[in-house]
Amino acid sequence: MIRRLRRASTFAGVAALAALAPTLGDAAVVPFLAVAGLAFFGIREGEWFETLALPGDREEERLYGLVAFSVAAAGLALFASLPRAPLPYEAFAAAALAVGGGRLGREFVGRSSTDEFPLVAGYVGVGALAALAGQVAVRVQTELLGDAGGLALGGPVPAPSLDLAGTASSLATAFPDLVFLASVAALTAALVRSLVFSRDAHITVILVAFAVWGFVALDPTVTVPLVAFGLGVTAALGYVSFALGTASVPGMLTGVLSALLAVVLGGVGWFLTLMAFYAVGGLASKYRFDEKAARGVAQENEGARGTGNVLANSAVALVALVGYAATAHVALPPAPFAFAFAGATATAMADTLSSEIGGLFDGPRLVTTLRRVEPGTDGAITWQGELAGLTGALVVGGIAAVGMPVGDLAVGGGVVVLAGVAGMTVDSVLGAVVEGDRVGNQAVNFLATLSGAAVAVALGVTLL
Repeated sequence: MIRRLRRASTFAGVAALAALAPTLGDAAVVPFLAVAGLAFFGIREGEWFETLALPGDREEERLYGLVAFSVAAAGLALFASLPRAPLPYEAFAAAALAVGGGRLGREFVGRSSTDEFPLVAGYVGVGALAALAGQVAVRVQTELLGDAGGLALGGPVPAPSLDLAGTASSLATAFPDLVFLASVAALTAALVRSLVFSRDAHITVILVAFAVWGFVALDPTVTVPLVAFGLGVTAALGYVSFALGTASVPGMLTGVLSALLAVVLGGVGWFLTLMAFYAVGGLASKYRFDEKAARGVAQENEGARGTGNVLANSAVALVALVGYAATAHVALPPAPFAFAFAGATATAMADTLSSEIGGLFDGPRLVTTLRRVEPGTDGAITWQGELAGLTGALVVGGIAAVGMPVGDLAVGGGVVVLAGVAGMTVDSVLGAVVEGDRVGNQAVNFLATLSGAAVAVALGVTLL
């Protein structure tokens, strides 16, 4: 355990070099390449090798894990110093320290607990704090060095500014944005880590850096109450979903990240619309689970939804959410993106309730022929399930009409409800026609939510 903690501390120390990037400028790549060279050529055996070796490194007698992480950080440092469209130093520091700090937090918690939730919480919590500290350090250097900041290789050292009051004021103004970006970095890092091998920190840091860069470019309006509400509520709901078994750890992380993005990029109404699906859909999966399992219609993994399932139902809505946020920077109307988000979410809700509730009743019929089939047959429907799906679409339509820019309760809400029912029907038809060995359930769910979004946009543009 001590060795693992020392190893994580070393990774965190290497990651912390990213916070010095504004001062180092073009030379920011040098310390990472130095670490990579030392790890590859200089440490081949002994106590340091045993301490830093990740699974698989000992067989290959090379510290490939540390080398790959350092090389990935070097690449990001180089990209951050390019003269055209550089990777922001804040994104670089947030990504590197979210991964390095997250590893350290997980190992520290691992000294007292082996349960997955505390380990993930340690990764996200320490990773977010480290990412925040890295961004603050970058901002301080940038403010003090000014636009000419950074040490060019072989170039002069810029004269620093000593406007400490201005720097403190700038940090206070930017603090909610930095907290949001740090949280996104840590959650994304934990999610990617849960989907790849623990030694693939180089993949994680690259993906996190570009994800954070995207949100820096979106430049959303983040306030202290908004980010506090988003973090507090999403963290609590994430814990509840994991504790109740409605989501696996990767599924929980995906849901928490999606909900945080919804409240910050869209607003409380968007958040409530999405959370209605996550909460009701998750509980519906666990409702009378043993009975559904006996009938062969239960959700796999004991009803706990994983990342694939969450994204299959939410990917279209999340793309619409990002598109809505991007309309502040491009000449596009925001309303179609709002309708797409609400229509996709209504479809996911309707389809989930239709399947989870309808599967409890006898006499299902194939949607394409209406002939009786066995429970669990792809494309099978029951009138009880259809009624449950309609109810779910009504719930989402009502919330969206009140809290989102989709029009009034009658017309806007009605559009969302019709889109949800249409998407639910498309899901059933696709299940009967194409679902099988080549086209899985998650692909069908994605296509259904896409169709629900398209119907909502078409009706919304026509009627409003």
